[in-house]
Amino acid sequence: MQIFLKMAKKAILFSLLLIGASGVASAQTAGVGTWPTQKPIRLIAVFPPGGSVDQVARILAPTLQAELKQNVIVENIGGASGVIGTSAMTRSDPDGYTFAVVFDTHGVNPSLKDKLPYDTIKDIAPVTLIGTSPMVLVASKKSGITSFKQLVDLSKTGKQFSYGSIGIGSLGHLAMARLAKQAGFDWNHIPYRGGGPLMQDALGGQVELAIGSEFLVKPHIESGSIIPLAVTTTKRAPGLPNVPTVAESGFPGFNAPAWWAVLAPGKTPPAIVNAMNAAITKALKTPAVADKFKAQGIEIVAGNPEALRDFIGKQIAVWGKFVIENNIKETAQ
Repeated sequence: MQIFLKMAKKAILFSLLLIGASGVASAQTAGVGTWPTQKPIRLIAVFPPGGSVDQVARILAPTLQAELKQNVIVENIGGASGVIGTSAMTRSDPDGYTFAVVFDTHGVNPSLKDKLPYDTIKDIAPVTLIGTSPMVLVASKKSGITSFKQLVDLSKTGKQFSYGSIGIGSLGHLAMARLAKQAGFDWNHIPYRGGGPLMQDALGGQVELAIGSEFLVKPHIESGSIIPLAVTTTKRAPGLPNVPTVAESGFPGFNAPAWWAVLAPGKTPPAIVNAMNAAITKALKTPAVADKFKAQGIEIVAGNPEALRDFIGKQIAVWGKFVIENNIKETAQ
């Protein structure tokens, strides 16, 4: 009997050791503890409702929610070309329950702003580059402009046009500023607080020209509410094959794509960052997300956190140089 009891105790102890080892191995493999089971995940869209950042976040959220088996709540915190929302993200607990969807302005703000409320290296953990898209220059139907050639020809005579973008230092603003400088055009920039307000005024004719991502403007182009003039990438957009590029219209080499990315607070555990990266990458491959993005002109990129870090670094270098060399200053909007 004693021998049996000893054998039984050894068996139980061995089983417990196996269970413990299995649990440790599982935890080490996941490296994320109980994440994301504790509470809903907050996905901050750093621009107001109606713009491309808001739409990207809301298309991604339901599929991401299904993948993570946890509620994903989109919260709009707009203002200051994405700085206010990004700052709110960096001040959040780095526990894997707060992320932000940012736009291309994130690569310009370090050079445009005198002082950011966060450190772009220490306070931010890159997660993944969602995708890129052409910017599209469009004209209000009230402007009388029907082609990019007509706009260029009139601008060469000294006629001044006003164009709107989602804000000072936005990629749309810088792309148009570069084009105007290169051609010697006298164009007036009107900054807006996001894509929604910009499109509202473009549709109403309060601003003659507007520049935004294909994602933002394509539905209005398809409805015939605004007139597409040119795209800012070196190749024509597959979704707008009849719209010429700026490069082929007399400005060779011109290239300024829009982009969207997901970021986390800087001290978020790398295991959670990698797990979120994997979840987003999987979500981006589902038809529910991929087809919608493709329809709106977004080329999905995904990629690992380090690839996003390198990409943002290059954006800061290229556009930061343009901002500094041309003395582009932030003013009250």
